[in-house]
Amino acid sequence: MNTPTPHIGAQYGEIAETVIMAGDPLRAKMMAEKYLDNPVQFNNVRGMLGFTGTHNGKRVSVMGHGMGIPSIGIYSYELYNFYGVKTIIRVGSAGSIHPDLHIGNLVIAQGACTNSNYAAQYELPGTYAPIADFDLCRRAAEACEQFGYKYKVGNVFSSDTFYTENAHNDKWMNMGVLAVEMEAPALYMNAARSGNKALVICTVSDNILTGEATTAEERQNNFTHMMDVAFSLV
Repeated sequence: MNTPTPHIGAQYGEIAETVIMAGDPLRAKMMAEKYLDNPVQFNNVRGMLGFTGTHNGKRVSVMGHGMGIPSIGIYSYELYNFYGVKTIIRVGSAGSIHPDLHIGNLVIAQGACTNSNYAAQYELPGTYAPIADFDLCRRAAEACEQFGYKYKVGNVFSSDTFYTENAHNDKWMNMGVLAVEMEAPALYMNAARSGNKALVICTVSDNILTGEATTAEERQNNFTHMMDVAFSLV
């Protein structure tokens, strides 16, 4: 397929080999303004903003990916397979199901459990375990230590449903899962299938066990520690 793609209006070469993505396109815009020198917008198709600039002299892009596995599945597939992207780092929010993970703490998703059927397309003779790139995961943990940010590394649960009849959070918690989000498996599978790298870093936006919560505006504007870590990996 030639570029532009049906969902990204950029020409080949307008997107860097490293892309930091957020579900909210306004969060991507904020990252461009805060972290990039001389950002240039490359996408506004469906309002999914994308920008390319430099960070500490290195070329990097930021872009929104929308909500849910199908949405990030489309964008990350096109980035990896049509735009020559080698690394995608998702920064997003997650709901904690761990008693020691509170609002503002970071979760580095080493692996991603899911109730999604995304892996069925590969017709594998078993259950696939989507995992992050080890080097990115290790370096992200080291960056958290250097910044002094509280974090945990481990499994997340990526759900296809935000509103659900029965979330079974207690069962996932019993298996050591740290938090709930909605995108990691598709990103990890697309990275694996294309031979590229991916990592998901989330900020705890609420704790399902304690009832702690944040507003949409706080999530959009204040969750910058995960971005500090992501940009340190560029």
